[in-house]
Amino acid sequence: MSNNTNKSHRTAFIFLTILFFLWGFITVLVDSLIPRLKEVFTLSYFQAGMVQFAFFGAFFLLSIPAGYILSKIGYKKGIILGLSTMAAGCLLFWPAASFRVFWVFMVGYFVLAGGITILQVAANPYVTILGPEKSASSRLNLSQAFNALGTAIAPAIGALFILKDKVMTTAEIEALSAAQQKAYYISEAGAVQKPFVGIAIFIAVIALVFAFVNLPKVGDKAASNDYRNVLKNRNLVMGAFGIFFYVGAEVALGSYMVNYFLNLELSEIIKSTPFLRNIAQWILDSGLEEASNMAVVGVFVTFYWTAAMIGRFIGSYLTKKFNPALVLCAFALCAFLMINISNLSVGIVAMVTIISVGLFNSIMFPTIFSLALDGLGDDKPQGSGVLCTMIVGGAVLPPSFGFLTDRFGFGIAFFLVMIAYAYIFFYGFINRKRQVEV
Repeated sequence: MSNNTNKSHRTAFIFLTILFFLWGFITVLVDSLIPRLKEVFTLSYFQAGMVQFAFFGAFFLLSIPAGYILSKIGYKKGIILGLSTMAAGCLLFWPAASFRVFWVFMVGYFVLAGGITILQVAANPYVTILGPEKSASSRLNLSQAFNALGTAIAPAIGALFILKDKVMTTAEIEALSAAQQKAYYISEAGAVQKPFVGIAIFIAVIALVFAFVNLPKVGDKAASNDYRNVLKNRNLVMGAFGIFFYVGAEVALGSYMVNYFLNLELSEIIKSTPFLRNIAQWILDSGLEEASNMAVVGVFVTFYWTAAMIGRFIGSYLTKKFNPALVLCAFALCAFLMINISNLSVGIVAMVTIISVGLFNSIMFPTIFSLALDGLGDDKPQGSGVLCTMIVGGAVLPPSFGFLTDRFGFGIAFFLVMIAYAYIFFYGFINRKRQVEV
């Protein structure tokens, strides 16, 4: 590659990494809305939980159409389209909160998630072709590390700007006079509106920047748009199931980890262990004796997601120096073993080993993604659409995990995620001899 080409690719990679950070940040920031939404729209917990269902639903319904669109307009225009769609979704939060109409908010969030879907379908394969195929996994791991950084920062920003004042319970709201209730709802609407109008403006600015940035035109040649071609590719299809199992396992563990810790009766162990007690007290910024058991153990779930962020920076180096498929095998095997050890242990050992799974989750999405796209050439937009569709695993495996836990306990439920990691190990193993030309 010439020096000018390298410089062009490096500039594009930097801008794309900013995008990865942005959508990771916004995805998790929306979680901060749920306590607000429940009161603004007087929702049940089930209705509030539908917010996440809308997110995964967008991936399931829109990923393949997004791949088709990208094959027609190219990666750069696809990125601008994704950003513009995200901005439009954020702006819909204003009328939804003003008029307290939940379905308008759900439409807004679906549109926002649709924009993120387009970005996922466009940006992931674009990163893999901004340089040699041999280092594609390394580049995607590094970009995904900044995505994880956004997910780690978002909760603090959400607490500062969205949850900074007290959210009243339904009983407290009903105790207010009609005028006080109206004033409270106006205040709550503002707490939802202002941050997301600001985000919409910021996204629009980023879209304008991308409109004028000279991104290299790589992989923008029109493809056949016949998904039968990519679905005949055995490696892509197996990789799609790898994405399904990875996302499902990661979300299932993160969603039920607090319940698992409570089941292990860890709150008292944490309070009686000086090192862990100091960590919990520092994060909660309050006396542990007054804090609920859920809050005490919930503090340590943060380390599950933080470990994933750290692991992606480490993984970017490892997948550059070693065969990415073998690195994937090693990480999947470690995740499998850590779950098994946790399942057979109690107390702090069970907690630390299950948290460590976050570290080994880190490289899985970007590495599976780049391995699955290898060799697709101009059909990468369609391949990316198929892979992103399978993110729906995050909406399938967690309820299944919960069902097994209800019926048989965590011990049996963990076998579901262990099967997921066994499949990911198998996918890495069959790709271990894949030769990628530089």
